[in-house]
Amino acid sequence: MADPTRPLPNLVPQADGSWTGRTVLTPTSFTTRGLFTLPPSKVIPVIVVPGTMGTNLRAATHPALQANEALNPGEPAWRAPNGTFEGLKTARKWKSFDPKTRQQILNGRALEVDTRGDIHLPTEARHYGMTEGEVRARGWGEVHWDSYGNLLYGLHVGLNHTFEMDTSDNVRVICRHWKDVMACDPAKWGVRSIDRITEPELEKHAGYYYPVYACGYNWLASCEASAQRLRQRIQDVIDFWRNRKRECAQVILVTHSMGGLVARACAKEVPEMILGVIHGAMPALGAPACYRRIACGTERWSPSNGGIDNKRAECVSDILGERPASTMPVMANSPGALQLLPTHLYPQPWLHVALVSRVNNKDVARDIVHLPVGNPYDLYRDFASWYRLVDPKLADPAQTQRGDLQKVERTLKAAVDAAEQFHRQTLGDYYHPDTYAFYGADPDHMSFGAVRWVARDPGEGAVFTDANLRRAVQVKYGETGGRRVRVEGHSDLHFVPARQDVAGDGTVSHQSGVGPRGKVRQLFDIRGFDHQGAFNHDAVLLLTHHLIVKLVQKMP
Repeated sequence: MADPTRPLPNLVPQADGSWTGRTVLTPTSFTTRGLFTLPPSKVIPVIVVPGTMGTNLRAATHPALQANEALNPGEPAWRAPNGTFEGLKTARKWKSFDPKTRQQILNGRALEVDTRGDIHLPTEARHYGMTEGEVRARGWGEVHWDSYGNLLYGLHVGLNHTFEMDTSDNVRVICRHWKDVMACDPAKWGVRSIDRITEPELEKHAGYYYPVYACGYNWLASCEASAQRLRQRIQDVIDFWRNRKRECAQVILVTHSMGGLVARACAKEVPEMILGVIHGAMPALGAPACYRRIACGTERWSPSNGGIDNKRAECVSDILGERPASTMPVMANSPGALQLLPTHLYPQPWLHVALVSRVNNKDVARDIVHLPVGNPYDLYRDFASWYRLVDPKLADPAQTQRGDLQKVERTLKAAVDAAEQFHRQTLGDYYHPDTYAFYGADPDHMSFGAVRWVARDPGEGAVFTDANLRRAVQVKYGETGGRRVRVEGHSDLHFVPARQDVAGDGTVSHQSGVGPRGKVRQLFDIRGFDHQGAFNHDAVLLLTHHLIVKLVQKMP
């Protein structure tokens, strides 16, 4: 009988092409052998690009960046909470911050990626030779662990363990997790049938080593700047393996949400460095939820949520800001946030003004105003209408423009101009030629396909039309993100934002999710996941493995 073995830490590649490993001497009576696993010499790195708010940020330490007015250099500025207890604690902290403090802390020009985030490797990681130091060097500490830990760890283990020996028969067999991928019902991926993985395809896949990286970015800054960071990470990773005499020419990108926009902008510049891209839950055409959160504050509930999920939504609202006075100072001054607004390609109209009347003892709503008509960026640059995206008087409580509203408006317009340029020119409808994507169109995860301002018709004989509702004047802000307006100088209406209205993933509507249709190799409609937890869904993880194997088949 062979001596038992124990896994040793993963081998470290050296500049001369060799590998080195570390272990310790043991007494001769200790018969458990140490086992090093030698990876293949051909390398295909996999880089995970997170979504908005999925990267840990800290106050700038680099001298080229602005000093953060609320934090000391290097002090954590943004870390999405891991777990329920940390979520409650974080919600209390952010709820206590006034708008000025929020703007100062989350000033994108005074922040940088924080590599020191939590990493919680499972106990079984030691069986695969994994160490925290190794994966932290690959950027895993840059991203939110609860959102991406399962993906990073699952890819690291799954991609690099394809076959194993059946000790009872001493024959090669396919590893269990790959059997699960091969046996997955295509209906779970939203398709009737699929080209299943074959054993010869797995054999080709097994000829490569797949180091898994994360690439965080400053999600408050422009996606173009983030794309440059990703491009540099791709180059650095390829150079690392080439300098150690490994065959490495291309990477695979796995993206989530806003990370898809970043990756598309990057891939447009260096498509030859990318073997393929897998986009998940990407707001391909933008998201009306972004308008809702800037203009009204963050929603605290959803009609498709249960009690526990609505409690989570309340915590998210406390963190991001329940009212526009809290959300505008951060989001309206952040190019990255504005680039999540509905683009010129999003189906119009998606902003409505509606009145509710009592008819036959029933409430009947009718849409009267429909926006935008034509260029949506003109709507975003409109600071006068009562339904405006941004109120300049709320946008700068930190007084970065010394109270000069004209300067505030110029700054805001410049940010919208940059978003329009990014949408129209940088992205357009470009996708890497070897792209797959999945999205959610789940009625159990309702999203904003449109935003509606709704008020009750006072029924006092006043006539409300498209024209006079557009000309109405805001009197003040109401509770829960509402606005009180006066029509033709005498009729007062209290508008509030309506609830989520279409199937989606809880954040991105299905209208935006299907944006890649006809432009990618295959688009999958997967049900059962919420936006932030997309890569914690079993079917999504299985599909990601499946698609990576299919991409690898392109290799010569």
